[in-house]
Amino acid sequence: MSGSELPFGWADLAICAPEGLAVVDPDGLFVQLNAAGVELCACPAEGLIGTRAPFELTQHRSAEPLRLLDDGATEQLCTWAPTAGVRREFAYRTRLLSADTGHTVVAFRDVGRERHRQRRVAAIARSATKLASEGSITATLDTLAREVLQADALAGVQILTLDESNTGLRIMGSAGFRRWPDFFERLMQCRERGASLKMLESLQLREPIVVADRWDAIQRDPSWEPLHEYLGELEWDWFASVPLITRGRSAGVLNAFFVPGQVVGQRTLEFLLAMAEQAAIAVDYASLLQNERELARREERQRLARDLHDSVVQQVFSIGMQAKSMGVVGARGTDVSAESVRRFSEEVGRLSRTVLADLRAMVHELRPSSSVELGLGEAVRALVTSTINRTPLEVSLSVGQGLDRTSPEMAEDVYRILAEALHNVVKHAQAEHVTIRLGVDDDSLRATISDDGRGVRDDGDPDSGYGLTGMRERAERWGGTVHIRARSSGGTSVRVLVPLLLPVLGNAAQNGVMSDEHTDSEDCTS
Repeated sequence: MSGSELPFGWADLAICAPEGLAVVDPDGLFVQLNAAGVELCACPAEGLIGTRAPFELTQHRSAEPLRLLDDGATEQLCTWAPTAGVRREFAYRTRLLSADTGHTVVAFRDVGRERHRQRRVAAIARSATKLASEGSITATLDTLAREVLQADALAGVQILTLDESNTGLRIMGSAGFRRWPDFFERLMQCRERGASLKMLESLQLREPIVVADRWDAIQRDPSWEPLHEYLGELEWDWFASVPLITRGRSAGVLNAFFVPGQVVGQRTLEFLLAMAEQAAIAVDYASLLQNERELARREERQRLARDLHDSVVQQVFSIGMQAKSMGVVGARGTDVSAESVRRFSEEVGRLSRTVLADLRAMVHELRPSSSVELGLGEAVRALVTSTINRTPLEVSLSVGQGLDRTSPEMAEDVYRILAEALHNVVKHAQAEHVTIRLGVDDDSLRATISDDGRGVRDDGDPDSGYGLTGMRERAERWGGTVHIRARSSGGTSVRVLVPLLLPVLGNAAQNGVMSDEHTDSEDCTS
């Protein structure tokens, strides 16, 4: 079709239009393209005419005036891949050119780079969001690897991290490749044969490394034979390895395998660096979480050792002394009065019951999760019942409404705070009565534990102990506070405040929600 056969203005528009313009016949075949269209399709004009166009022609066409560059027109999307290594994403609009011939004119532009950038930004955002969700580090890095794979249409992605000894790598995230349990062992075999491991160079130099035509070189290198089958599972060419940097040190690498025809430019490398940073954050977070768990285990073992020494060990020692006394009396060969036997029996029985109660209480405190799952109120009631059964302490409990608004994690921390406070009363306060009030008021969980014991000094007391530090840390995790004061009437009052909604501007508890202006009243809810 010549320019003279087109509607008025088409030829001039086709020449100066910044977009690609094409005429497509009713069968979907190219009839004519302007210079911009030919360039976008990356094929000679003579090779395009008569071939099928990638556009889906609009149904229910109407012979409207030709307004191809109107911003308000609706765009459709399609993919154009005429030859290997060539791939375009077109946004296009169609208009019926002639009702008689059924020809359609299409205005199209390449949006591949724009959509590619959008996919990369979305991948980074989704990966950052994934870090905040619960899940194993392997699941997190697998997801991140898939995001990289999909955003850049790669052949494969690996995320490897150093093991605990920092002497070996392990695949913690993968996409494209199937998992080989002995991958690292085979990799070391390649290294022993003299293979150049670019990922180790990236790890050691803490810099990204890009290698063109990497697969061709590996195929020709016999030192890579142990991994030829694994690396040959996918079609790829270029290779890039980017280190995962956490706290100034290398924690692993992100390996990207590019399909034939893809070239690693600056923007691609910047995207890989951004995703490697996300992976490094995930690895660092997992490491910190593991360290926190180990610290919590050590603290729990230390507390258990102290409790065993303070109560169970001393009581068992007393039982042993009683038994030894009975043995001494029996060795004299004289008659032992029934009253003496009764006293020995009662004392041993009392000590045994106390030991049993203390051990049950420790087990209950160490594993409160099942109770907490039933609700914070029920868990605290069980704690109070256990305390009453094993000690002479009188405990009064008042549980208000709204506790169902606490998450299981928050309930666990609040339970631990109350358990530690009650434990301190039993061990150190020399009290006869304890009052516990617990409930929700003004979008905050409030609790008080008051006793009539010997009292304590103010919060600033350096001898307050590690238990108090742990209580405060648990509350601060949720933006809350723990205050300990000596009561004017004698004894100690522990006040706990945890906001159920984290304040937008600072810590509400530090901004006066629970200040020292509170009276010594123990009312915290109702």
